[in-house]
Amino acid sequence: MTTPPVETLTPRRGGLMRRVLSDWHVVGTTAGMKIIVMGLSGVLGIITSRLIIQNYGVDSYAQYGLLASLPALLPFADLGIAAVVINTVAASADPRRDEIVRRTLTSALRILLASGGVIVGISLLLFATSAWPVILGDGLLPGGNLVAALCLVVFGLTLPLSIGARVLVGLNKNPSQVGVQAVIAPFILLCVGGSVVLGISAGGVVALFSYLAATLSALLCLAIAARSISPQVGQAVRNVPRLRSDPGVRIMDTAGPMLIQMVALPVAMQTDRILISHRADGNTLAQYNLAFQLFGIVLQTISAAGVALWPLYAKSRAEGQIRSPARPAMVFFALGLLMALVMAALSPWLSDIVSDGKIELDWWLLGGFCGFVAVQALKYPIGMYMTDKRGLRAQVVPTVLMVPVSVGLSWWLIGVVGAAGPAIGSAVAVALCQVLPMLWFVSRDLRRRRADAI
Repeated sequence: MTTPPVETLTPRRGGLMRRVLSDWHVVGTTAGMKIIVMGLSGVLGIITSRLIIQNYGVDSYAQYGLLASLPALLPFADLGIAAVVINTVAASADPRRDEIVRRTLTSALRILLASGGVIVGISLLLFATSAWPVILGDGLLPGGNLVAALCLVVFGLTLPLSIGARVLVGLNKNPSQVGVQAVIAPFILLCVGGSVVLGISAGGVVALFSYLAATLSALLCLAIAARSISPQVGQAVRNVPRLRSDPGVRIMDTAGPMLIQMVALPVAMQTDRILISHRADGNTLAQYNLAFQLFGIVLQTISAAGVALWPLYAKSRAEGQIRSPARPAMVFFALGLLMALVMAALSPWLSDIVSDGKIELDWWLLGGFCGFVAVQALKYPIGMYMTDKRGLRAQVVPTVLMVPVSVGLSWWLIGVVGAAGPAIGSAVAVALCQVLPMLWFVSRDLRRRRADAI
């Protein structure tokens, strides 16, 4: 018998209402936790940025932002494994004993170890050929070739540990994963502050501290995840070298489309600093860094709350139920825009505190980020609905098309409005190449599923 869609469960409306409230409680708790973490991180980040600017100069702060943003250029490093792990864990009735979960984790770890090793190798090769300055532009200081290489080596070694955060999301424990991130900002501040107090000339290497902090956070998430589904993670780790006795599972049906998007998205969305580094001066790059740091508080809050929807949609699909993303999308859009406007109003004061008056953010830059935040907020619930095979495949072509639109607009607009160019270009690209195609797909998919359920 076909399970009726969520929208038609009128005989058990009380149970449905409790479930909806429970789901929104998870999303709200995640957002609340993220706000707390980002509030703490924001305050500590302001102190850290001020220490860097006052003691090492604006150029060191510009390089710090440039290098610290490199992981955002490499979300494809996990080869789409995140989607597989989250969907498998979320759909499992008993993740602690489910053999498919264990085999999926084993396969994921093998792929992440290989991918991390490749990143380490490429990073060292770029260092040996002195290619990092060519790639990253004038925003890189003397000696930055080595620092960039070290940052990516740490990133590659940390990559297999990231499986812990994916498991927690699949278990609907995103608040725990978000809460662990509270260790990052204090660790970076401790390292930067310690360098200043000890008189260590660390201006060129401060970005490395952010990578070490990410490693610490990943380790903590992995420990929590391992305990939550014990003994699955431990068994998966032991089975990694047993290629014949434990061959793993087929994962590329889901991971493949995700991988293509993860290759295209950073080129479209995370090359802004590199474009500015090639197209403008260090002061413009510092302006963008500061604006992104401030609005990043809002963006990361939206992202954390949005990802919390992923296991809810995955669970609904596994149970044959229909859950429309329309209402969550409107709520996310309204709240995202509101938070962005508040941040824009506070930005002149905050930028003065962070930079000691050395960096000013114009209204073009603030307006561009408000638009970018708004379209990203609208996109998240829709994108979380489209995390099955059909949805991921449907996103591939629009995401690939977004690359030339975003990069081209950003490159041109940098010459017109300076640091605001990439923010405006990205906002337009997301609206045209992601939000509109996603809305079209979701509306058709909901009609199809409702018809099949009758």
